[in-house]
Amino acid sequence: MKSSNFFLAFIFLFSVIVMAQTEKDEVKTTIEWEFNAQYRHFYDAPQFDNQLKDYPSIGIQPTYSFGWENGYQNFIASAYFSIDRDENRRYWDLREFYYQKAQNNWELSVGFKKVFWGVTESNHLVDIINQTDALKSFDGEEKLGQPMVQFSWFSSDWGSLDLFYLPYHRKRGFAGEKGRFRFSTVLEADAIGYESDKEEWHPDFAARWKHYIGVLDIGLSYFSGNGREPYFEFDDRGNIKAFYPLIDQLGLDFQITAGAVLFKFESIFRKAEQQEFFAMDAGLEYTFSNVNNNGLDIGVLVEYLYDERDDWALSGLQNDVFYGSRVAFNDTQDTSILGGGIYDLDTQTHLFTVEASRRLANGLVCSIEGRIFSGVSDQELFLLFFKQDSYFSFTLSKYF
Repeated sequence: MKSSNFFLAFIFLFSVIVMAQTEKDEVKTTIEWEFNAQYRHFYDAPQFDNQLKDYPSIGIQPTYSFGWENGYQNFIASAYFSIDRDENRRYWDLREFYYQKAQNNWELSVGFKKVFWGVTESNHLVDIINQTDALKSFDGEEKLGQPMVQFSWFSSDWGSLDLFYLPYHRKRGFAGEKGRFRFSTVLEADAIGYESDKEEWHPDFAARWKHYIGVLDIGLSYFSGNGREPYFEFDDRGNIKAFYPLIDQLGLDFQITAGAVLFKFESIFRKAEQQEFFAMDAGLEYTFSNVNNNGLDIGVLVEYLYDERDDWALSGLQNDVFYGSRVAFNDTQDTSILGGGIYDLDTQTHLFTVEASRRLANGLVCSIEGRIFSGVSDQELFLLFFKQDSYFSFTLSKYF
């Protein structure tokens, strides 16, 4: 069954069940719309044939929710639609479409949902439930909706425990022939196979325990199933073969709050038939609050990133230092700026990043983003394909 047919069948069946549940209850509904108009300009000439320099695009994300039984039962639906010059960025995704039931100290969610794990700024190692939406963002912050059954149990003494059954795997999308951030060979999601004979229908399982102990916020996680990252193999001619391996992953994340300082740490140990490795991201964030009594908050961030896979790390972050600053103006326009860089201690490759946003009017937000690849070494296995993909983007978002 194609994923689009699976989505439609799931939506129809799930809607019938939820509507039957709400027939006799008072329902409170909300609907929100987000419209994005974006323009991305790439500084350098394309590295591969048919790539472009300018990419205007439009994104639409409606979110509909309704709740009943005094908020103890809820249904949330959110979808994202994108139109772009790159044919692979013309797509839609069901971000969330789930029913949630809460009672006493437990909660049950069934459907498509997004779940975030992690504390560090530059890389989210433990965040494995959802597939990355690599078509929308280069930094891995955007995620696809994941079909799941999630059961959560809460205790003030013992923390919380989340259990996940994930019946279906979402493939990662890649740029098309006209798109940037692609390999020399155009990868199509449907062409990437699986190690498992059950392919995308291999059942995945995950669990996470988290707790607050004084100044310590800690999480322990486990995942077993289809990996979210494809495993890449290259032949002598540079052709790429990729598939999703079966993996087992243990994760640890914690954050210590010591006044104005946040100490952050994430680590994973991942085991597969093809490889096993340890990776970590450790650092701190110090915030200067209300500078000169004008409401300005300035945060300074430093992190060290390590990955035993060395050059085979898909992120390219195998022995790197991240540095940056987060500035919040705390004004009525909600102005904020985040800037920084990642420096590879082995290859001297440098990636500079800046993100800024400001509200122009009620429901109207302007944001800019820039990324510069500098001195990309020939030793970089994956980043070498993106060395000419430095860009600047301007986005205007309207919320209703």
